[in-house]
Amino acid sequence: MKIGIVCYPTYGGSGVVATELGIELAKRGHEVHFITYAQPMRLDRFQDNIFYHEVEQPHYPLFEFPLYSLALAGKIIDVVKYEQLDVLHVHYAIPHAISGFLAKEILKEERNIALVTTLHGTDITLIGLEPTFLPLVKFSLDQSDAVTAVSKFLADKTVSGFKTLHEPIVIPNFVDTTVYHRMESTKIRSQIAPNDEKILIHVSNFRSVKRVVDTIHIAHEVLKSMPIKLVLVGDGPDRVEAERISRELGIHEHVRFLGKQNALPEILSTADIFLMPSQSESFGLAALEAMACGVPVIGTNLGGIPEVITHSENGYIAELGDIKRMAKYALELLSNKKKWELFSTNCRQSAIDNFDIHRIVPMYEALYSRTLQTIHGT
Repeated sequence: MKIGIVCYPTYGGSGVVATELGIELAKRGHEVHFITYAQPMRLDRFQDNIFYHEVEQPHYPLFEFPLYSLALAGKIIDVVKYEQLDVLHVHYAIPHAISGFLAKEILKEERNIALVTTLHGTDITLIGLEPTFLPLVKFSLDQSDAVTAVSKFLADKTVSGFKTLHEPIVIPNFVDTTVYHRMESTKIRSQIAPNDEKILIHVSNFRSVKRVVDTIHIAHEVLKSMPIKLVLVGDGPDRVEAERISRELGIHEHVRFLGKQNALPEILSTADIFLMPSQSESFGLAALEAMACGVPVIGTNLGGIPEVITHSENGYIAELGDIKRMAKYALELLSNKKKWELFSTNCRQSAIDNFDIHRIVPMYEALYSRTLQTIHGT
């Protein structure tokens, strides 16, 4: 098939999943066309069957605000027409599903393309519920040929929040367990923890919903009982506040801010515990990547996190903001080698059995085929 993928090219989970999906589809023989305003972060090497189309935005004095939605729709039309795409797969509802519908409607007389929309989280639970956007998002979902969600939690939220005509199909996020696995990382570990301290890690885009500051407080509690290092990977609005709190608590020497990193499997392989104290998480891709590297996760019992973490088996879940309990769980694992090893093994096995890329991507291929058969009446 010839598949167009529309996504945000940034550090967030939706862009990562869309890019990894496109790369795997290309490996499986499909022709994949990425359509976005910048090259996706993980699309950093040449690969057969992958093409990139940059959306250019016109700048006219009359337009006070950028018209990305329309520029994107125009670019989609161009790519569909001249590359003869079969499927347009848009990731994140706003504005991609809307731009995708507009392009499909304009092209319907000359090419009937399948429009597949995948929902990732805040496009439904936060931004999409804004009164200005809600009717637009509902319309674009109802007009999509197929809608998927990365967790049952998100699928249920979509139905209840938007009263959609059809319940989204749940296709979970995935991880390439041949890339994400625990590996020898002695050099990195010795740089982070020169005295062989235990390592807690958090990876995110540092938005407020990730509650990065909570990881500082958890580390502060754990440090009262044992020496550790807290590693924070990523960047975003809450980094400055996290740095300030670590200095205020007097633990800044035990906290490492690494910024955005591409060598995640190597870094995750140094970790003993992954922290995910989020207040909103529709799936928890970062936690899954950690689990594939054998890192037990401590997270909140919100959103799609319980669909990834099995409490007392491959990690722990706690109430939002319960710093002391999360610290207690961390100490419990860090001080019990046999228990940590069991949790680590369970993490890895869960990633392989339930979320491996070679299990999940065929679900998308099957969906594309069914959708094309439906719209073409075959």
